[in-house]
Formats: sequence, C-alpha cells, structure tokens
Amino acid sequence: MILAPAATFGVAEFVLLPRLQAKLALPPADAHAKAEAAPAAADEPEEGAADKEEKGGHGGKEGKEAAGGPNYEFSNVVVNLAGTMGTRYLKTSFIVTGVGGKNLRGTFEGQKAKLTDITLNVLSSLTLADLEEPGSKNVLREKLVAAYNQALGKRLVEQVYFSDFVIQ
Repeated sequence: MILAPAATFGVAEFVLLPRLQAKLALPPADAHAKAEAAPAAADEPEEGAADKEEKGGHGGKEGKEAAGGPNYEFSNVVVNLAGTMGTRYLKTSFIVTGVGGKNLRGTFEGQKAKLTDITLNVLSSLTLADLEEPGSKNVLREKLVAAYNQALGKRLVEQVYFSDFVIQ
C-alpha cells in the first residue's frame, strides 16, 4: 500500500507522459520550463493598451501578444454542456500560447470564425461528468491544442492556460 503512490507517479512520469508528448509532438517538460525561463527577444514589439475587447456569439475574444511570446486570449466563452438539455453551462476564459516566434495572434484573427467554431464545438461536446473527472482541465487543454493545430494544419499552438472556469 505504501508503494502504490510512488509506483503510480513513476508510471505517469516515465511512461505515460513521454508517450503522450511523443504522440502530440510536444517538447519534454524540461525544455518547456527552460523556454519559459528564457527572457523575451529584444526585437519583439510590446503591445500597448490599444487592444479592445470584441464581443459576439457565445463570448468575446481579446487577442494580445505579450513580450514573453505570442498568445491569443478567448474571454468569456459560454457554452451549454452536452446532455444537460440546456440547463447547465460552462463559462471560461483562457489564453492560447504559440510555438516559437510565430505570429499566433495574426493567424487567430485571420481565421477567427473558424477557430471560434472549433472552440465552441470542443467545449460544448463536454458533459458535466467529463468536467467532474480529476484532471479534466488537462484533458480539455490537450483537446483544444490538438483541435487548433489540426485546423491550422501545423503545430502553431503550444498550450492553453485557463484564467476563468465556471460551471453552472
């Protein structure tokens, strides 16, 4: 009984995560941590306060490119959960970060309708039971990253970070 948690951690850390990273073509966790610790390139322009929030459809979106790397923010996305007959919903805000110095913001704004539809489809396919599972946000992150990269036809999206996640 004492070794079960250690064995579970070992299997997850050294077997499952490397396989998942290889399948999704993600960099190892060490490389991701090093990339986040690296300072931003001096030639990247910083965005000012000129970005305005846009509202429409099931939620507003606000795109920004931070000094630490390209990203795009989805704000106040609201969807009905599957299997609840419209009685339960998910309201979330999250930031999508890009790979390397690629222009994620420009790509997302250029294909806003398509990527918003993908976001709504992924989120509205979730059931209340899906969201109550342990680690459900991590699974949802992976689904969104995979859906965006598949729709864009290349590995442009690296991670999704939730800033708001409310189930009602």
